[in-house]
Amino acid sequence: MTGAREGEGARAPRTFLGMPRTRPAAFPQAAAAATEDATLRGNLTHATHTIRGKRAAAVAELPDWDRLRAAGAAIKDDTLRHLDRYLEQLEAAVTAAGGHVHWAVDAAEANAIVTRLVRETGADEVVKVKSMATQEIGLNEALAEAGIRAYETDLAELIVQLGDDLPSHILVPAIHKNRGEIRDIFRDRMADWGRPAPAGLGDRPAELAEAARLHLREKFLGAKVAVSGANFMVAESGTMVVLESEGNGRMCLTLPETLISVVGIEKVVPTWRDLEVFLQLLPRSSTAERMNPYTSTWSGPAEDDGPRDFHLVLLDNGRTDTLSDQVGRQALRCIRCSACLNACPVYERAGGHAYGSAYPGPIGAILTPQLRGTASALDASLPYASTLCGACYEVCPVAIDIPEVLVHLRTRVAEGGTYTVRGTKAVIKPAKGHAAERAAMRAARWTMDRPRAYGAALRATTGTRRLHPRRLPGPGRAWSATRDLPPVPQESFRAWWRRTRGAGS
Repeated sequence: MTGAREGEGARAPRTFLGMPRTRPAAFPQAAAAATEDATLRGNLTHATHTIRGKRAAAVAELPDWDRLRAAGAAIKDDTLRHLDRYLEQLEAAVTAAGGHVHWAVDAAEANAIVTRLVRETGADEVVKVKSMATQEIGLNEALAEAGIRAYETDLAELIVQLGDDLPSHILVPAIHKNRGEIRDIFRDRMADWGRPAPAGLGDRPAELAEAARLHLREKFLGAKVAVSGANFMVAESGTMVVLESEGNGRMCLTLPETLISVVGIEKVVPTWRDLEVFLQLLPRSSTAERMNPYTSTWSGPAEDDGPRDFHLVLLDNGRTDTLSDQVGRQALRCIRCSACLNACPVYERAGGHAYGSAYPGPIGAILTPQLRGTASALDASLPYASTLCGACYEVCPVAIDIPEVLVHLRTRVAEGGTYTVRGTKAVIKPAKGHAAERAAMRAARWTMDRPRAYGAALRATTGTRRLHPRRLPGPGRAWSATRDLPPVPQESFRAWWRRTRGAGS
């Protein structure tokens, strides 16, 4: 699955995950700066609490939600187990319907394919449907380097693009902006990208939506090429499925002459019957709606209704490596609902930019280090960007055990080991800064394997409890800087048991 079918052949693949500008510091430093922004915290708290409450009410309406959740997880796991077969079936169905399938091993190859396809049409601009995959590979920046301008048409993505900003949420990319900030962005930047904002634009949602509608209408009517992702791909019929709430995506999917869809290989589902499960899970878990407002499906081009030329770019970019990990592969079940972000106390306070990836929040903390590796300080810190409270697992509609994967990845960071990298087995060295942690764990294991030594350690700990600091010195400061040391009781459990039950018992 990692083998490229077009491109530079033997070129070493490279995994890239969005955030094309200077990569931020490790998560603790980036989060510390974000939490000092009172406006950001207020925007995030209001938005996540609102979405979380509505989602809980929508999910509670279904008495069989737990069974739907289990069904979604089972379908995803079975599909991933036989992913090669379903991808080949999908390719055959898309080709039979008149479409063209391209395989991209990494971001660079996917960007090269899309750039070439756009150039072949003679167009120098494209309209885009909201797509996490194209954010992941940095497509907009790659097209700009080739002299092609990409226009985001999703309202929130438009806000981010006009503001020269980066998305901070999977479902609501501009969640970190309030209405006043959005009004100012429209006033100042819309003219640089096309039709200017109306004179005297206020900050009422209806006014902002109307300004965006007028601005985007010109783009829809004039575009020859559109780029999209897909929420799902149905292998049996070669059908692409896009779910959205505004209708702007459907304008992109139907008006241009050429449509190019960049989709991760894990988005395939075997049959339409399987798709029915996810069409119930995704709307309620993401936007708290019983049914998605706009669900667009297409299989190949259409001469009289829709694009006359359709290209599907199947993206790997580290997904095959992730699939090889028996614990971590469950991250590939993700249907991008963003429920885990809205439930996460860490995301609520730090925001999405601190994660340094197109995928923020709990799902990003397990997906990014697998797709991108843990070589950088940022990527090595992401598995620690969690309290392990389990709220993300409770709300995940496909039952991804995010805390389990976080602990698994922490082991990878601290201890290294043998993992699949770019399709081959490689030995990963432990990340820097964990030598003291490894030494402490080895000492703890040695002590706990020896009852007498363990008992002596307990007595020494309780006997010196008044001398214990609230913060650890030296390397231990990294742990105690964000938490208090637990208080040591007056006596250990063993001592209490001997005192209350007697040595004979």
